[in-house]
Amino acid sequence: MKKAIGRTIDELRDEIRHHDYCYYVLNQPEISDNEYDDLFKKLKRLEEANPELVVPDSPTQRVSGEVLEGFKAVQHKTKMLSLDNTYSFEELKDWKERVCKGLPRSEQVEYVAELKIDGVSISLTYEKGTLNIGATRGDGQRGEDVTVNLKTVSSIPLRIIQDSDRQQPATLEVRGEVHMTNKDFEKVNKARAKEGAALFANPRNSTAGSLKLLDPKQVALRRLNCFIHSFGVVEGTKELVDQWGFLQLAKKWGFRVNPNSKLCKNLDEVIKFCRHWQERKDSLDYEVDGIVIKVNSFKQQKRLGATLKSPRWACAYKFPAKQVTTKLKAIKVQVGRTGVITPVAELEPVECAGVIIKHATLHNFDEIERLGVKIGDKVLVERAGEVIPKIVKVVVAAKGQNGKQFKIPTKCPVCKKEVTKEKEEEVAYRCINPLCPAQLERGLIHFASRNAMDIEGMGESVMQQLVKNKMVKDFAGIYFLKKGDLLKLELFADKRADNLVMAIEKTKDRPLSRLLFALGIRHVGEKAAFILATKFHTMDKVISAQKDQLSAIHEIGSVMTESIENFFKQEETKRLIEKLKRAGVRMTEPERKSGPAPLDGKTFVFTGELTGFSRQEAQRLVRELGGNAASSVSGKTDFIVAGGNPGSKYAQAKKLGVKIISEKEFFVMVRR
Repeated sequence: MKKAIGRTIDELRDEIRHHDYCYYVLNQPEISDNEYDDLFKKLKRLEEANPELVVPDSPTQRVSGEVLEGFKAVQHKTKMLSLDNTYSFEELKDWKERVCKGLPRSEQVEYVAELKIDGVSISLTYEKGTLNIGATRGDGQRGEDVTVNLKTVSSIPLRIIQDSDRQQPATLEVRGEVHMTNKDFEKVNKARAKEGAALFANPRNSTAGSLKLLDPKQVALRRLNCFIHSFGVVEGTKELVDQWGFLQLAKKWGFRVNPNSKLCKNLDEVIKFCRHWQERKDSLDYEVDGIVIKVNSFKQQKRLGATLKSPRWACAYKFPAKQVTTKLKAIKVQVGRTGVITPVAELEPVECAGVIIKHATLHNFDEIERLGVKIGDKVLVERAGEVIPKIVKVVVAAKGQNGKQFKIPTKCPVCKKEVTKEKEEEVAYRCINPLCPAQLERGLIHFASRNAMDIEGMGESVMQQLVKNKMVKDFAGIYFLKKGDLLKLELFADKRADNLVMAIEKTKDRPLSRLLFALGIRHVGEKAAFILATKFHTMDKVISAQKDQLSAIHEIGSVMTESIENFFKQEETKRLIEKLKRAGVRMTEPERKSGPAPLDGKTFVFTGELTGFSRQEAQRLVRELGGNAASSVSGKTDFIVAGGNPGSKYAQAKKLGVKIISEKEFFVMVRR
């Protein structure tokens, strides 16, 4: 009896998967919605009666019944790079020239042109054919594990379909873009309007907000969609040859691939494709902000390699920005994390490319002068790259007294401290108070970041809540947070609050070098913070260091010396350091063991993608072991550590005869 029920359940699952494939991938449904619902209900009833036969990749398991406490960080198997943008066909031709220079002249280059979906980038990892992890892009190396939410997206298969022409991959990591159709976006905003909730600005914002929801049932109601466009890892099957072949194979595996992609023999065909969709993008039921162009051959892609941030074999052609005219009502100023004062234009609300624009950037005060813009002018506004609105020019100047000249502030609009330029030739004006409340949120995010105090679980959204609820008024305030405080915040439950309290406590023993970097002293990076800490050993000695002592240190120049002095002479800084001491935060740097350090006097340069360390972690380790971490290759470089897809530094090292080692060899050198 059980065997017969098991067979029926398996048959129902296969039938539902088949209809999912027909509907989402082929766009050719074979049955009505009612018939599909009947199949699904039948499977659900059988599984509820036989819970021991339920498997994680069953179609009924897309929506989890539990509310999450938060999202953990997950490491991508290979780095998710961002694309370089081009904004004209001339720039596109320049990119093509760079591609051709990086390849033998005799080789023909084909391209694949794909619509650039305006959504949220994700990666999906399948182990033995079953979805194991779904993650956001994050910083490219690590993202957030949103598997339970991505399982609710019906166009994402929970199990890949076996391809008769090849062995199923043991591990498969694909990349795609989760998005919302315009129709579903309107439904979401209508529902939010009825509830009195704030409306989402556009489908991309709505998609990003949906993936952050902690209740998968709510995510399922948003009806998200997904197009797969590339892969990170394919292991245990035949090697893939080109991008076009991958897209066809992805469809066979059950992934939804955008049907509007095109294989182009040359750049002329690419440009024709770009023109076509530039004119017809509004006919689509989802947002598209450009075209992604990739070199088709994977061998050629490998030869071309990548920079730290972007592949050389791909770029994005962004559709021309939309422009509108409106009135400039006022100019306000904002204060950034480093104290930079930035002017922002307040506009008479106007719609541009489906978004209501109320503000636009003016970049800096020199830009106001260059544009000759005055309050009351009618101005031309552009969504640069269709994202950040900016003022392009004055269309109609306000007449007579109606046009009001903007004056650069002499006091910070938030803390009322002095605003100055450090040097006359500088463009930026700054608030000189390092603990200005306006700088607090960004400063806190930096303080808790991985290369600073590395407080696990204290990301941007947590900081925003802490500042908004006035629970933290300076960096030291983090160390006085209690579990009860965190439980008052949105998204926090018992376990997450306990974990964060423990994570904060753990960071009290970070060395002085990490604390100095975390404080965000202007011009003092991670390397300089380490040098200061190893030179003076205690916070008190750093604070009391004289100008000549600081400038005598080879790596500390006059600009940095002045910045360190200015920072520590502020009364706000002195109070902050005392508060950190009371909290029990370490104020010393560990003494080096006697005798030569393992990397004493050796200079290392890193290139390519590292898997065991981030670039900053590896550089910090070199410095801690007595070596020097440089950013460029020279005759004084002792070792270059080459990760995946090494860049131009690799070629320079070969030319100079610098010893090249792998990440594995580096790990052996630093293992203690």
